[in-house]
Amino acid sequence: MPVHGESWLDVPDGAEFGTYVLPYGVFSQTKRGDTAARKTGVAVGDSVLDLAAVAGRLGEDFTPLVESGSLNPLLAAGRPVWRSVRERLTEWLRDPSYRPVVMANLIPRADVRLHLPFEPADFVDFYSSEHHARSVGRMFRAGGDSLPANWKHLPVGYHGRAGTIVPSGTPVSRPRGQRGPGEGGSPAFGSTRKLDFEAEVGFVVGVPSELGKPVGVDDFAEHVIGVCLVNDWSARDFQGWEYKPLGPFLGKSFATSLSPWVVPLDALDHAWVAPEGPREETFAYLRCTGAWGLDLRLTVRLNGHPIAQPPFSTMYWTGAQQLAHLTVAGASLRTGDLFASGTVSGPEPDQRGSLLELSWDGSDPILLRDGSQRGYLNDGDEVSISATAPGPDGSRMGLGEVTGRVRPST
Repeated sequence: MPVHGESWLDVPDGAEFGTYVLPYGVFSQTKRGDTAARKTGVAVGDSVLDLAAVAGRLGEDFTPLVESGSLNPLLAAGRPVWRSVRERLTEWLRDPSYRPVVMANLIPRADVRLHLPFEPADFVDFYSSEHHARSVGRMFRAGGDSLPANWKHLPVGYHGRAGTIVPSGTPVSRPRGQRGPGEGGSPAFGSTRKLDFEAEVGFVVGVPSELGKPVGVDDFAEHVIGVCLVNDWSARDFQGWEYKPLGPFLGKSFATSLSPWVVPLDALDHAWVAPEGPREETFAYLRCTGAWGLDLRLTVRLNGHPIAQPPFSTMYWTGAQQLAHLTVAGASLRTGDLFASGTVSGPEPDQRGSLLELSWDGSDPILLRDGSQRGYLNDGDEVSISATAPGPDGSRMGLGEVTGRVRPST
């Protein structure tokens, strides 16, 4: 696979995506208005390559998979096809004979609108950071065990709403719902007072599975095409009132923001690491034989101010274990399924991936560079989550960004 120096394409220094990453997304050309057709693209440097246009000109066998304006057909094609397409992309950028057709179909990213890269099927959000789980336990179970009794035996998760997955840049309206009893002893209805973000990594399922047939940890890469970044917005006051005895509902259902680029697992060859856990005896279906942890570094910005740098390498449960647990009872996978890691947090105070932890449920507000403070999000606040991973030349490559701005309740 190429690095910058092996490609004829001159990628600017500091570009988010070099010629090794080659993430997939869906775009339309803004200069053609709102009716412009959606197309499958590949991010390279500061441009987007019209994948279907180049593949069609060159008569590639995979052309029909990238013509629909959605990644779903490509997702469903499976790992041999995913690798074949990536190999051809690599060849186009390495062999100068392809330069004319590639250059004719490179569009500046400033001139495109990015959309949801695939049509979501089901959505599952996990709770896989021990550091995050222990922080929550210390906040709300003072004096008791900071981890629930089941936490190190299984990846805790919940089924979310695929219909409220929105593309990066979509405004998020402050949700309305019930808050728990205050000093008066009665619940209240209204806008959330504790709107929060959650910095997460998402895994995108391509190949479906058979109903009743579990997917093993070692089959992870046969079903998952790649990763993206996720902000699973949370209304903490709704969540605290409604989750007894069941799980998140209105506290999570109003919006989940998704980054526009799906980074293939094959671009992460240099990022795989041994996971943090489980270190205790676990059931056979969750035992990993491979290094399924990922050395990803996230950065969270609030109104442009960096406020946290969560390390994904510290996650206790891996994507492979999450997928195995998701299917062990017999649930089938569908093309376009998304499952997310849950809040990514590290051991240090500046590595916490939510305001719940950063401000300790609002009791210790964080200070921004402009002098303002935040316990939770204000209307007008913009949250951006980006990430990097190790590349083949020792540098770190970009994985994209997911952004959303809070607007008042409608």
